[in-house]
Amino acid sequence: MKEAFLARMREYLQDEYEDWLSCLQQPRFRGLRVNTVRCDVAAFLRLADWECRPSPICPQSFYVTREHLGLHPLHAAGTFYLQEPSASSAVEVLDVQPHEWILDLCAAPGGKSTQIAARLAHTGFLLSNEIEPKRAMALLSNMERLGFSEYAVSNSDPASLCSALAGCFDRVLVDAPCSGEGMLRKHEQAMEEWSEEHVRFCAQRQREILASAHDALRAGGILVYSTCTYAREENEETIKAFLEQFPDMELLDCGVSFGRGGLPLEGFDSAKVRRIFPMDQGEGHFIAKLRRRGDGIRRALKERKEKPAETCVQTFLKDQLNDPALHLMQEKDTVYGRLQPFVQLGKIRVLRQGIRIGDVVKKRFEPHHHFYMAAALQPSMRHVQELDLSQCEQFLKGHPLAGTQRGFVCLRYQGFPLGFGKGDGVWIKNRYPKGLRFNEQVKLC
Repeated sequence: MKEAFLARMREYLQDEYEDWLSCLQQPRFRGLRVNTVRCDVAAFLRLADWECRPSPICPQSFYVTREHLGLHPLHAAGTFYLQEPSASSAVEVLDVQPHEWILDLCAAPGGKSTQIAARLAHTGFLLSNEIEPKRAMALLSNMERLGFSEYAVSNSDPASLCSALAGCFDRVLVDAPCSGEGMLRKHEQAMEEWSEEHVRFCAQRQREILASAHDALRAGGILVYSTCTYAREENEETIKAFLEQFPDMELLDCGVSFGRGGLPLEGFDSAKVRRIFPMDQGEGHFIAKLRRRGDGIRRALKERKEKPAETCVQTFLKDQLNDPALHLMQEKDTVYGRLQPFVQLGKIRVLRQGIRIGDVVKKRFEPHHHFYMAAALQPSMRHVQELDLSQCEQFLKGHPLAGTQRGFVCLRYQGFPLGFGKGDGVWIKNRYPKGLRFNEQVKLC
């Protein structure tokens, strides 16, 4: 490792420095978080045929040692998200409440957004933003797999987004891009790219993002800032500078027992923030919780006017759902649905708001994978076929399945959706997205 980095860590940790070095020689922590809009924790643990050791950081998070869980059908069904447990710490501090409006400003690949959405449990509204287009698509894919509906994914720069949506959010999460020092055991390139200049660059970018986040937060709202780096410049010093720039913000105690207080910094109450080191049973993380002084309600956005759905859309929904009551929005030929009314999000680039139900193609309707993955719709699904493990493997590889169903059918494993197919009474043609299909040589975990 670079000597300059090690010297900084020796200063930070002092008597614990050797313990930290020893931890870095051990395997990194692995974990998962149960998606509670799919199933509760107890039900998931009954189904999981591998050891799950509880995390002290989040009740839904567990340490695991089994590898390749991304190849398990329960993962494809969105019952869990692969996430090292300390990465769940920021949302624990954010303390999401039902019906709130939340902004996750730097959201890809979706670990924290999916955690927030699960806490909202089909209430309120989550806007998950990612400035990098490819990462935004990965975020969207994860939101889709885990089955959320009351959210939007945007692909916008933070300044433009927060200016357009000033005062619209009860809580804002800034999981800021950083130098990644805390991920050394996961990403070796973090050390190769490390330099004090890079740390300073990240700190400046983080201060700009926080200034934007301030605009989006209503009076009385909560802002949580987190990183996966050890650098004091990107953590305590960044929060101190933010408080100096915005006197209407106050630092709150994180209110959690995991981890430890921050590094000492003159003029800053480091006891209120939290740090996690490998000695604390996690990779490197920093979390700070702030409140915008005053009392106020969020600025309400206008609802989008709904137009009557085309006949083929109405016919499809009545055939597929026992209770087809959804708010619908059509953009060109694509139809979206939400439990709550759609809102106008201005000129920011929105990749999706709500469930992508499907597309109108030459006066017929072609459903989308997201419709059959949406957790809120599962209890209403009329046409369902359960798959055993062998059938799961065939389906996830894109093969047709035997089945007596006719028309579109939701395919499930252990009661959880994997996607859909279209039956002719003998075979069910596979409609699992080609970009998600498993390689033929792969065996399910």
